[in-house]
Order: sequence, then C-alpha cells, then structure tokens
Amino acid sequence: MQLEKLEEKHIKQLFRCILSLEDIDECYRFFEDLCTVNEVKSMAQRLEVARMLRGKATYNQIEEATGASTATISRVKRCLEYGEGGYLEILQRIAKA
Repeated sequence: MQLEKLEEKHIKQLFRCILSLEDIDECYRFFEDLCTVNEVKSMAQRLEVARMLRGKATYNQIEEATGASTATISRVKRCLEYGEGGYLEILQRIAKA
C-alpha cells in the first residue's frame, strides 16, 4: 500500500485514536467495537506470521502454528522484504518490552 493512499483525513483520525489507547483493556474495547472478531484475528495472525518469518520459520511451520494460508504467508513475507518496514519496527519494539 502506498503511503499516499493512507493520507486521508479519516485514516489519520483512526490512527490518532489507536495512538490514544492507554492499555490492553482499552484496545480490546475499541477493536471489539471497530472490527469483527475475524478481522482482529486476521491482523494478529499476520503479525505472528511476520514474527515467525523473521525467526526463520518455514512456511510449513508457520502454516501449522498459525493456520495462515501460503498466500497470507507470502504476502507478509513480501511486506517484510519490500514494504515500509512497519512489521520490522514494531517487532523490534515488542521484543524489547
């Protein structure tokens, strides 16, 4: 996704809201209202796929552990290799926590 596509007013508002969340409980409440359970699970799955790819797990290991399709794994791998660095930045940050 190109950064220019993310510059819409409503998307900035969404990101500001996410940045204002103060704890895990607020995150649960906000995302439960904002997204379907499957949407949240899909985002969490993609993040775990990225973490496992970064840890050099194989597609088979990732598929078995997460239930992600090979298409999802490939998409996440492309983002890790050619994306904006968002996955890498956040994975490094949570590894320090």
